[in-house]
Amino acid sequence: MQTTEPVVVADEQLNYPFLLITHMVCADQQIHNQEAKSLRELASQAKVSQQTLDEMEKILAQDEQQLSVDSVAQAVPRKQRAEAIQQLLAIAYVDGFCSPLEREMIEHISQLWSVPSETIQRLLVRAESTAAKVKSSDEETQTLSFGARLLKGADSLLSRSLVNKLSEIAPQDVSRKVEQLRQEILLAGPEYDDAIHQCSEVAREDYKFAELALHSTYTALRELGLNIQQVVEEIRNKTTAKGQAGTAKEVAKQLENTRRSLTAEIIEDLGKVRASLQAKQRALNHFSIAFMGRTKAGKSTLHAIVTNEGWDAIGVGKQRTTRYNRVYEWKNVRIIDTPGIGAPGGKTDEEIARSIIEEADVVCYVVTNDNILQTEFDFLKVLKEKAKPLIILLNVKHNLRDSRRLEHFLQNPEKLFAMDGKSGLGGHIERIRRYAKQNYANDYFSIVPAMLIAAQISRETEDQKRKQQLFQASKLQDFLDSIRVSLIKHGVIRRSQTLLGSTVGSIEEPEKWIKGEAQEYEQLIKKLKDKRDTVQQKLQRAKKDTTEALQQLLETNFQVALNLVPSFAEDHWKSNEISMKSGWEERLKAIKFEDSLKLASQEASQKFTQEVQEILEEVGNELQLVAELKGDEFKFSKQKSGGLDRDLLRITRNILGIAATVLVFFPPLAPIGAVFGVSAFVAGFLDKFFKTKGQRRHEAVEKITSSLSSQIQEQKILVIQKAQAQFHQHCESIERSILEYFDELIEGLTKIRVHLEQAQTKLSASSNYLNRAYAKRIIDHCLEQREPLNEANISKTVLRVKREFGRSIIISTKSPLQSKKSLGELKEVLQENISIPNAKF
Repeated sequence: MQTTEPVVVADEQLNYPFLLITHMVCADQQIHNQEAKSLRELASQAKVSQQTLDEMEKILAQDEQQLSVDSVAQAVPRKQRAEAIQQLLAIAYVDGFCSPLEREMIEHISQLWSVPSETIQRLLVRAESTAAKVKSSDEETQTLSFGARLLKGADSLLSRSLVNKLSEIAPQDVSRKVEQLRQEILLAGPEYDDAIHQCSEVAREDYKFAELALHSTYTALRELGLNIQQVVEEIRNKTTAKGQAGTAKEVAKQLENTRRSLTAEIIEDLGKVRASLQAKQRALNHFSIAFMGRTKAGKSTLHAIVTNEGWDAIGVGKQRTTRYNRVYEWKNVRIIDTPGIGAPGGKTDEEIARSIIEEADVVCYVVTNDNILQTEFDFLKVLKEKAKPLIILLNVKHNLRDSRRLEHFLQNPEKLFAMDGKSGLGGHIERIRRYAKQNYANDYFSIVPAMLIAAQISRETEDQKRKQQLFQASKLQDFLDSIRVSLIKHGVIRRSQTLLGSTVGSIEEPEKWIKGEAQEYEQLIKKLKDKRDTVQQKLQRAKKDTTEALQQLLETNFQVALNLVPSFAEDHWKSNEISMKSGWEERLKAIKFEDSLKLASQEASQKFTQEVQEILEEVGNELQLVAELKGDEFKFSKQKSGGLDRDLLRITRNILGIAATVLVFFPPLAPIGAVFGVSAFVAGFLDKFFKTKGQRRHEAVEKITSSLSSQIQEQKILVIQKAQAQFHQHCESIERSILEYFDELIEGLTKIRVHLEQAQTKLSASSNYLNRAYAKRIIDHCLEQREPLNEANISKTVLRVKREFGRSIIISTKSPLQSKKSLGELKEVLQENISIPNAKF
């Protein structure tokens, strides 16, 4: 069936490839002010139209009227699409790493353009390979040459201009500088430069530890995926006894599904680890402060006051303008404005806000006094999971746009900040602390009230006296001072907290998953071993019961034949051998003797087959445990067929080869009629020489009866013995096949469990490696000293570290310490429960 692309009417005045580049710059959900500036310069170099510039601004502002990625991509002329893909790859890989969000956008566009996924994967692999090759070269040269390599063969004006702007557009380009300091209310004072210098030195040392730990984690996860793949290949290639090939194949199918599911988890974790490392790289040269909170809480206003930028996004009808993380930086400080949390349909906004947490040194959570809801503090769980320090700004809302109210406020600004009384802030602060503590695990954070509207109006007035009065009355300086202290006084340890302390979370998350998986496999293996023993016992009991039933059926049929002997002897006492043999065969045919024996074997076979199928149904239920480990694609279908799952019947056929087959193991009968010739000869001899006719008749009948009965008894014993031997052999074959299935499945799962445990050990070592380095930084902070962070200095100080990530850390030192910090101060700074048993505070 042929499909057609939606028809998109393209505006010839718009440069759609350039607009795709703009979307790609926004793909990481951060819009850096320098990126926007570089895009505008690129637009100038590429000589795009004013209409294109207008659309670019809409995309950067996330205007509701912007052209979506889909509409832009569909409007790119077909002949320009190959080059457009190269341009997108150049943007995505300019830093040597394509983030999951960037990869997602490229794959999405390729689907819109019906580009085969194999082609895109090939381009991605080639780009990643190119990135690896140039990794060791000079950073600036690397960026430009890497972009040039990816754009090789692309000769449009846009591509040529893009090569020259890649280093500025790249969000990870650590060399860019933004000189835009218009006020110094946040960073005034001579101690700032010294603090920034110390933060920078500490960050470079700490990053080496974080990079090594994350690299080790990445390697361990990648090896885990390869080892699981190897297990599957071993099982797939295993050769078993003749007739049992289905066993290994079936196990391989099960393990292949497990491998796919585990691999999907591992790939996701690998992406998170690499994204975490990228976040640490972005955070390396800057002290980062993130503003978070629900929509309309005042984040953008606070951001505009601090940076003196973005005022056009403040005011009536301007809500929810921050749809991406907006990054402003100067003097090695980054201020990050995030989208609102908890807005209707704002799930994507919250995900965007989450993406910045890794690189933030301090999170300022903005709430208002007019609508304090418990739900708006749920997000603090995420901050605690990342071990992020927290400052809560209580934005006191009051209508100061009314001139009378403004004058009344200025006469007594303290009145609105009073803690006690019916309208006091004390109750609000207590409620905030209670709600926040429920999600943040402790209450070491500060809650600072301020009136942002007063600070905002202070920026609007030209009256310097009124300006100063309003800003002072807003009490925003108290909040800014707390940020200042975070940087000046605690900046060094906060940097270590970001680069060392919180990085542990990026390792512990996959470690906990791997540990859980190993435990699940351990439980599954135990259950499978128990089930194997149970199944073996049931099979042996079924074999015994069916053997006895088979013997009874065969004996019954032979008894029927024995019952024919007396009458047959009376009728044939004087027949010759030929007629006697023929007559006996006729008697057996009349009672369908041989068919009855075969039917007896069929009934026994069917009985055993039914019992095996019932046992296998339990096996199938046990195999369902494997399905429950990972995902829907691994689960048996629930379509029923004859009371058994179709998948179970398939497994039964592959393992046993007995479904839809009835076992016939009745051995061929010996020539019972051959004895009749002997009996007839004896009777004839007696008749001729010695006896009367009555005597001869009586004795002949007795001889025939005795001889035939004896032969039938002997034949019965032989038939039953042979039937039982063949039946036992068949049962053992089935039992062996089922047990081999279990053994191979257990073996494969055991190998996977071992690989999981080995990976967990490696990740645990990486976590401990970082925790020990972090502990050394904490000790240095307590002693107000700073030693180079290396293995020797860590080992001479730190004995061991026990940490519940984000909640508590116990540091055992090798010698007693005399801390220059109080324990309470230390807990408030790190916002974790700290214990150093060998230290005096």
